[in-house]
Amino acid sequence: MVILSFVFSNLWVFSGTALALYFGASAYYQLFLSPLRHIPGPWYAAVSELWIITHVLRFRQCRAVQELFEKYGPIVRYAPNKVAYCDAVSNGRIYMNTRFEKSQFYKSLLWRVNESDHAMTSLPHAEHAPRRRAFAPHYTPSNIALFQPDIHKSVLELVEILEVVNGEKPINCLHYFREMLVDIICSTSFSYNSGALQARAAGVEYHPLVHAIDDFPIRGILRAVVPKSMWELLGEIPHQRWKLLYDSDAILAKFVGARVKHMRAQMQDGKLQEVEKVPLVQRLLEYRLPSGEPMEEKNIIAEHLGHFIAGVDTTATTISYALWELSRRPDIARRLRAEVDSAMHDPKTIPDISVLNSLSFLTAVIKETLRVYGAVPSLLERVVPSEGIDLLGCNIPSGTVITTQSWSLHRKVDVFPSPNTYLPDRWVDADPDNLREMEAHMMPFGIGQRVCVGQHFAYQSLRIVLAVIARNFDIYVPPETSDRSMEVRDAFVAFPASGCCCLVLTPRKS
Repeated sequence: MVILSFVFSNLWVFSGTALALYFGASAYYQLFLSPLRHIPGPWYAAVSELWIITHVLRFRQCRAVQELFEKYGPIVRYAPNKVAYCDAVSNGRIYMNTRFEKSQFYKSLLWRVNESDHAMTSLPHAEHAPRRRAFAPHYTPSNIALFQPDIHKSVLELVEILEVVNGEKPINCLHYFREMLVDIICSTSFSYNSGALQARAAGVEYHPLVHAIDDFPIRGILRAVVPKSMWELLGEIPHQRWKLLYDSDAILAKFVGARVKHMRAQMQDGKLQEVEKVPLVQRLLEYRLPSGEPMEEKNIIAEHLGHFIAGVDTTATTISYALWELSRRPDIARRLRAEVDSAMHDPKTIPDISVLNSLSFLTAVIKETLRVYGAVPSLLERVVPSEGIDLLGCNIPSGTVITTQSWSLHRKVDVFPSPNTYLPDRWVDADPDNLREMEAHMMPFGIGQRVCVGQHFAYQSLRIVLAVIARNFDIYVPPETSDRSMEVRDAFVAFPASGCCCLVLTPRKS
């Protein structure tokens, strides 16, 4: 009894000692015995993931890893079992190799919806490939060109709204372009008018779909780092604004689910006419898996949400950053305007995409925007397969998470001189060898087997929107928009530190 009393009365001492011994032994192993001990990096990153998690929660993971590259070289250990590298040549060995599967990170971040996987959260390539085949035909350049009238309609509707504002006040470009892209993607995916721009014209500040898309990346970061049990408790907080953020995935899933059911009903009733321009939802409903079975409805919904969020948020952010640069670089704005004016004689008649593709300075502006402000600048984690890999003079064992990030590749000073300076001319003036080297280091849409299938849709949208805005408006930067407010933060996808991009768009005089 005396012994038991002594043990219980000193339980906290024993527990504390045991924990200290455990963490001490773990730290000793990671620093001196781990097969990754030879990888450069700070000691605290080797001991615990807490260091990198703090940067994730501060939305500056990209910058933190970039600082490691600048200090330690092109390969660094940034967590006990995670290694990052910055080398374009090595990308082919990892991202083109189907044995390097995605890590569990993708399951917990922002792409997994209502516990249903889709192409972006299918970790093994064998699971991903049949999903990708379902929607890849929708995103070929020839097919997305068919949807130009849908894009033109929404872009010109936005022009009308901006002409009413008449440059009398700054507008948050992020919101306006998200609304425009919600309308565009609803049209191309569902043959449905979401009415986001109509709501804006009627004075409604926030369309519910746009609100949910605004919240979704932040929700994803929180969900990725908060344990599941704690996350469920957080869902009980009775605060209206928090509930909207917490339920952003459910709000989007409910909308998409309704559109899927509507299209299925039309198909079953034989109400659809055969058309050349097939919406994405119809493709997915008609698609058959290798087993011959159709995709489950929950998977079709999840697939659509991945495309919806990726297509709206990333493209709106890229357009907004491009306009911000034009607002403070009148030399670039004048040059772009002159080129667009020569191809677009009527400001309300948008040329075919083949004409816009031929505009070299417009292309340079888009490439430089994607380089400096790539909408997905973050680490793209893969898992080293059983045979391991020798990389940049280091042996990386099986099971290690290995990754690169476009943020760092786009800032290699030997490839992009003055890497933090926005210089579209670097794409115009480069000789063929330099141009090939720059292209090899560009990965704004990822790289390899899992590259973003929607990149052609994004390029087409960027060309149309930037050409129309340059043709119709002069762009000015108001006092509230600054380097500090526009500093890039990353929640896997990029966004301005202030959460907005306020600019003044004044209609050009004839």
